Amino acid sequence: MKKDMALSAQMDLDEFEEKEELSPEDQAAMEEMEAYFNDSLGQFKEGQIIMGAVINVGKDMVTVDVGFKSEGFISLSEFPDHGKSLVVGGEIEVYLERVEDNDGNVVLSKEKANKIKIWDELVKTHEADEIIEGTVVAKAKGGLTVDIGLKAFLPGSQIDLRPIRNLEKLIGEKFKMKIIKMNKKRGNIVLSRRILLEEQRKQLREGTLEQMEEGNLIEGIVKNITEYGVFIDLGGMDGLLHITDMSWGRVNHPSEMFSIGDKVKVMILKYDKEKERVSLGLKQITPDPWVEVESKFPVGTKINGKVVSITDYGVFVELEKGIEGLVHISEMSWSRHVKHPSKMVALSDQVEAVVLTLDKERKRISLGMKQIEPNPWEKIENKYPIGTEVEGTVRNLTDFGAFVELEDGVDGLIHISDLSWKKIKHPSEVLKKKDKIKSVVLSIDQDNCRISLGVKQLQPDPWDDIAKSYPIGTDVTGNIIKVTGFGAFAEFGDGLEGLIHVSQLSSKKVTQPDQVVKVDDPIQAKVIKVDTTNKKIALSIKAFEENLDISAIEKEQAELENFKEEEENN
Repeated sequence: MKKDMALSAQMDLDEFEEKEELSPEDQAAMEEMEAYFNDSLGQFKEGQIIMGAVINVGKDMVTVDVGFKSEGFISLSEFPDHGKSLVVGGEIEVYLERVEDNDGNVVLSKEKANKIKIWDELVKTHEADEIIEGTVVAKAKGGLTVDIGLKAFLPGSQIDLRPIRNLEKLIGEKFKMKIIKMNKKRGNIVLSRRILLEEQRKQLREGTLEQMEEGNLIEGIVKNITEYGVFIDLGGMDGLLHITDMSWGRVNHPSEMFSIGDKVKVMILKYDKEKERVSLGLKQITPDPWVEVESKFPVGTKINGKVVSITDYGVFVELEKGIEGLVHISEMSWSRHVKHPSKMVALSDQVEAVVLTLDKERKRISLGMKQIEPNPWEKIENKYPIGTEVEGTVRNLTDFGAFVELEDGVDGLIHISDLSWKKIKHPSEVLKKKDKIKSVVLSIDQDNCRISLGVKQLQPDPWDDIAKSYPIGTDVTGNIIKVTGFGAFAEFGDGLEGLIHVSQLSSKKVTQPDQVVKVDDPIQAKVIKVDTTNKKIALSIKAFEENLDISAIEKEQAELENFKEEEENN
């Protein structure tokens, strides 16, 4: 009613203002009406939400009458539905920004009226500690921007129970939250989703604790995967499922069995109330396949299994779910040429093998693949009797000799001392890999799968003629090849070596051989002894320098032998 009177008064005032001259009576009446008009508007203050009537809906603007001398204009963009629901004559709430601008118009805002109304509703929600729902609209510094009717801030620490690395993936998601702080002056609203999750977790935890007894089955969700196991959210608390408790069989990595988010039913193995630690088991839900392993796979049984793992030392073969056996690299082939198991088998290959040993307590089975084929060493003595001349291929060279392959799975060793009647420092001086070579079988060790071969035995022993070729007193020329504390070794003739004892290095007394001779020094000496049995020759520079005859040399040699015996006895 008061509003209508104010409108009528405003119209009268406008009529008075149109007249050029006013009588004293009219002037008094106008002043009285202005006073009444101003008194009527006194109830409206800038910054308030007031009611207004829609008097026109244009293309871009809405005209609203709030009872002042002029109307207000509001952009259609300030209405959520762009003004489609507006009806001429209908009332709406608006925000009074200014009673009059420079053009004499009332300044109104629908958007601010809505925000103030929403703010007041959010204040009530906050004070009542009620839950609200909002939509993530953008990533902000330190958190997210959420639309709850107004723009609000959700800090990163309040999004979840654990830090979330990729916040952008949450844009567009709807969450239930609580308001934890409001500042009207700054227009700030701070939200928390973590509070609700902690409350839910607390409730879940209470229910989980009721089930926390060893032996109970419980369902959970995989939340984290490590090399040694997976952590499972049981509802308010976590439990560890160790890799050794996942399967009765081999598990190389937990990721082979689980992914984050998987639902899994597990057994509670151990619960430590003080430390709040829970140990879980999955394999314990099913019977232990090793209980009947002795009756299923006794030693000597031939099996057919799948290769599930390959290592440097062998392969693991699955006999059945939860039971695996190891084929050591030495049991893969009778041949010694297997450098790595992957050269013979690949993952998922089906292989045949024989059970060699079984340890039920330690859950270990040893398998052999080579036992499927005949053992070439069982008849080796009949096939290669001692003294037999054989031919093979040089497979490998070492410092101590050469390995020769006679047939697949059968290798023989030619020791460096049996390669030549001459002294050699390394087998590579006379052989190289893949050479075809003939040799003689010297000995056989069937139990240890070893054959000793010799090459020099194919030729007559040259030492039988050395005593004739180099009788005592023979002058020889050579070079020093080694110097020791007791003398020096010299090479002469056709690769022969002779020892020059320290007492025979010079006509003068010698205490330190390296002061008289050095490696590669040329020498002239006499043969003073030939030992065909031990294949040794003794030389003397002293005898050469003194030009001793045979009798003198023999006497010198006898004195030398006595000297050596005395040294050994002392």
